[in-house]
Amino acid sequence: MIRVIARKELISLARDGRFRLGAAIALLLLVAALASGLARARALAAEREAAVEANRRQWVEQGEKNPHGAAHFGVHAFKPVSPLSFVDPGLSAYLGTSSWLEAHYQNPFQHRPADDAAALGRVGELSAASLLQRVVPLLIVLLAFGSVAGERDRGTLRMLLGQGVRGRDLLLGKLLGAAAALSLTLVPAAAIGVAALALTGDLAANAPRLALLALANLLYLAAFLGLAVAVSARAPSARAALARLLGLWIVICFIAPRAAAELGARLHPPPTPVAFWQAVRHDLKEGIDGHGAPDARRAALEREVLARYGASRVEDLPINFSGLLLQAGEEHGNAVFDRHYGRLWDTFEREARVHEMLAALSPALAVSRVSMGLAGTDLGEQRRFADAAEAHRRLLNRMMNEDLTQRSRTGDFRYTASRALWERVPDLRYQPPGLAAAVRPHLGSALALVAWAALALAAVLAAGRRLAP
Repeated sequence: MIRVIARKELISLARDGRFRLGAAIALLLLVAALASGLARARALAAEREAAVEANRRQWVEQGEKNPHGAAHFGVHAFKPVSPLSFVDPGLSAYLGTSSWLEAHYQNPFQHRPADDAAALGRVGELSAASLLQRVVPLLIVLLAFGSVAGERDRGTLRMLLGQGVRGRDLLLGKLLGAAAALSLTLVPAAAIGVAALALTGDLAANAPRLALLALANLLYLAAFLGLAVAVSARAPSARAALARLLGLWIVICFIAPRAAAELGARLHPPPTPVAFWQAVRHDLKEGIDGHGAPDARRAALEREVLARYGASRVEDLPINFSGLLLQAGEEHGNAVFDRHYGRLWDTFEREARVHEMLAALSPALAVSRVSMGLAGTDLGEQRRFADAAEAHRRLLNRMMNEDLTQRSRTGDFRYTASRALWERVPDLRYQPPGLAAAVRPHLGSALALVAWAALALAAVLAAGRRLAP
């Protein structure tokens, strides 16, 4: 009986011109989003590759100069483009794509794509993920609001129940039929997404992520579809069902995510840029918590080095004391940056944990968190790359200071290094985390998605038991 009802529902929806129009529009939007996302990702990847090559060439061809001058010349770190960012760009447009790695300072990431977008573009980027999370649920509302309530309006629900059709079977058949109709839009879009990833040459490496991404969105849409059928079964009329479902769609897809963002920012407000850099400059100058002013640090280092080499003056040392002093300054700065950037990242992550906790209240929140994590466009991925870039900055500065220390003497201001030193500095090689590490921070949201899908199915079964004409 369930199969018969599902088949009848599928045929009915397929013949409905409104559904065909809505499904065609949704499919076209998904295809357009995937195509534009792929083109954008490939363009960004090409730009990054060209920038990396130009940056390396500029570094090794800078000519002879003092190593400390080379450290100030610095290099740039360019964040790799995630292979799945064409599906879900996540936060990548708002967190910056490159950072200047120089002596003495850990610079923030710059060149956010959102800064170059028009005002309309900043309202919401068109992506496959945003369409699946916001537009496709609206299509579900339009195809499911009358699934049971429409039968009630036409009087056929009383006839079906009078013929002995069980309410549970009727609702499950309606649910499966609507799911089959929805697949007419989703399956072609998914196939195009797989083909697009194959074009990038990253299909084999990212197939597990793509499969889990599809599963997460499937659970989300299944939850929405189940809720829509349950609401239709309980509503007194199709008009009432449509009004309730539109309200539910607005709350789940728009109000809840916005409220979560506002709540996270209120509970864990980050410092303003002015306050952040004032605190950094204070600790660089006065020492952390006022301990370790520059003069005191220099005097302590000088005593230690003179005692180590048995010398009475820095001019008598067999090394360049300035190089040691510069590296000591870097180590002090590193501690300051670890303190303040660590606090800043921790604040952002506490905000993100608020969203994770609220995922139980909205499946849209849950699927968004999981989707960004799998696509490699979440906050955690940005922090991991920022940490890798900072480690590279420290390596470069240490190599420059060590060369200055070992290959010159105190007071030798004419010493210069050559291309041989510049070429010894390795390129920044960043390896994104494995699947388990990417998913682990979002396990709560993943479980919330499963719970929402199970809750929606339970709601359908409960509505079926109490179904009345």
